[in-house]
Amino acid sequence: MSGSPPQDRPVTIYSVAERAGVSIATVSRVLQGSARTSPVTRQKVLRAVEELDYVPLRAAARSLDVTRHEAHGLVLPGLTGPYFAELLAGFESTAAQYGQSVVVVLSGTAADLDTTLRTLLARVDGLVLTHGTASDAMVRTLARSTPTVLLGRARLEGCDSVVIENRESAAELTRHLLDHGRTRLVFAGDPDASYDIHERYAGFATALAKAGQREALPPVPAWFDEESAPQILGALLAEPGRVDGLVCANDELALATMALLGRRGVQVPEDIAVVGFDDLMASRYVAPGLTTVRQPTAELGRWGAIRLHERIGGRTHDVHPQILPTRVVVRGSCGCPWDGSTPTAQHSAGRSGQRG
Repeated sequence: MSGSPPQDRPVTIYSVAERAGVSIATVSRVLQGSARTSPVTRQKVLRAVEELDYVPLRAAARSLDVTRHEAHGLVLPGLTGPYFAELLAGFESTAAQYGQSVVVVLSGTAADLDTTLRTLLARVDGLVLTHGTASDAMVRTLARSTPTVLLGRARLEGCDSVVIENRESAAELTRHLLDHGRTRLVFAGDPDASYDIHERYAGFATALAKAGQREALPPVPAWFDEESAPQILGALLAEPGRVDGLVCANDELALATMALLGRRGVQVPEDIAVVGFDDLMASRYVAPGLTTVRQPTAELGRWGAIRLHERIGGRTHDVHPQILPTRVVVRGSCGCPWDGSTPTAQHSAGRSGQRG
């Protein structure tokens, strides 16, 4: 059989089905990335597509689509703090490599988010949404017609998802404090506020349970930023000596709380050990240096742009969550000796580029 069809016969989905010896419905499922076909059948179809140089009509139409905006939409809850600034930098620089501009919408300032997002859709080819923005129900509706990628939030059917490894690194931090002899630990952060914080608290609780501490203190339901530090301080000082270790949901909370503790004459780590999550630049310059988890925030933004670009290009297979690795960074706030320069230990959790 010839490797290419006769010149007077257009290549259609029927040509591919005939060459592969399958139905056109099977060809359609394979081209759409459906998991309802066997690897052998999928290979037959893809080989026929290659041999016939078949271009799906949908893909051909996309290549001629004059309504392309060449723009990515990024929806954030806000831009306060270093986290979102770093994420945006990673996203924007990568989108630029693809020749895409970036339209940023802040959901926290949108009076009518539904209307705002629908207006945004008229300007972009796809959306990336972080935690604290659109509801899951709204995302499902958007994803039916728009390439959609989620960053730092739980997976939803029909969307790509890129997250960082949270649970094991938070558990490792907790075990580290337990190894220092700390027995009365508390978590500062609201587990219901975001996927990341939920996973970090789960790692914290799992480590305590495995250590036999079934009666864990309830978390202090603080928000993400430094303005919540007085609330954390109040919980710590309500019963002096009750807590000897504080696991914060992020570095911003940890650093602000350490500063307030110092003003009250409470020493870190002598009176209370404090650890964070993020590894902000300031974490290495405070005294003592903050023991924390280094997360690849810029990489999170970069992979969001990559996965959206792939989605816009028509990829509908391999949409399992992508998990980026994190690394525990040990300095002095946990009780370890630290000379004020380099971390005393590091350990990676998760695997780079992991999908599924």
